[in-house]
Amino acid sequence: MGLLLNRNALSQPRPNSEGRREFIRGAGALLGSSALSAPLWAQQGGGELLVSNWGGDWNNNVINALEQPELESKGIKILRDLAAAPARKTKILAERNLPRGSVDVAHFTDADAFELNQQGALETLDYSKIPNAKHLLPGVQTPYFVPFYISGVVLIYNRNRIKAPPTSFADLLNPEYAGKVGLIDQIYFNYFLAMGLLNGGSMSNAEPGLEKLRQLKKAMQPRIYPSHQQAAAALTSEEIWITANYNARAAQWKADGIPVEAAFPKEGAIGFEGGVCIPKRARNKDNAYRYINAMLTPQVAQKIGKSTYYAVPIDNANLPPEIQSIDFTPDQRKRINRVDLAYTATNQAAWLDWWNKEIKI
Repeated sequence: MGLLLNRNALSQPRPNSEGRREFIRGAGALLGSSALSAPLWAQQGGGELLVSNWGGDWNNNVINALEQPELESKGIKILRDLAAAPARKTKILAERNLPRGSVDVAHFTDADAFELNQQGALETLDYSKIPNAKHLLPGVQTPYFVPFYISGVVLIYNRNRIKAPPTSFADLLNPEYAGKVGLIDQIYFNYFLAMGLLNGGSMSNAEPGLEKLRQLKKAMQPRIYPSHQQAAAALTSEEIWITANYNARAAQWKADGIPVEAAFPKEGAIGFEGGVCIPKRARNKDNAYRYINAMLTPQVAQKIGKSTYYAVPIDNANLPPEIQSIDFTPDQRKRINRVDLAYTATNQAAWLDWWNKEIKI
């Protein structure tokens, strides 16, 4: 618009002084009203953005679903800081007292983001700059973290060996499955919470789960695997028949040809969220908001769901039929147990020590 006005001015007879002043005022008013009519993130077509993320396939999925089509193709230059979460958290914490930091957008789990916020390292988000946030599912929005993908710990079982679908976390103690139960180090704290629900506990009280875990150890002799991948291999070989893991893993493994099904426990799944936050000292906050707003669009949700098998946190995703199984039903969503992040942050070190001494050995 500005260039067009200048060209027209050059092609017209030169106005007198008063006319020139009126012209400039009119042009300025026109440009000003146009600029003010759109939020700042929508006005900008370029600039830089440094994104902190995990590497590997996950980062490739984020690039293909979000960053390249929604930002880079529209003029945003994205720089990437790829590392495991502890190293990236340390960097953001080290920069929290600087005038400007290096990271603009950071991908973390809800637990990691909670920890960073508790330590004063994250921006309090201005949701007026995230119009698509109106489509976030109830209960997932926080002042410092926007979810990108969600899941929940459910039961996963080999359908060739277990014909009647399990219905409760108590099925991990079913004597028929003795020696065929698998647990995974990576998500150990979820077992404290799940077993606690069987014994009068809650997301803010896992103590009742300790006795249930002892019973499981003694009666079932569970196999402990360090990673999701090793648990998948054990389900394939039928070394184990049942485990508790994210619903996303069940969908992924099933797509990979492993004969598994997911069963939603009557106690409710243990919720999990992954998403993004803006460090308090970010340099490019306007583009960070643009990133988050693009993240919450149906086209991005469909791509990230298809490539990762995680459910998505928006109500207008319109997932295609072939991946609708990754999502929870409306009733299941109501029964997802959202983790008390303050409680788990306080107790996680003690739980890990107890897990290693009582269950893992």
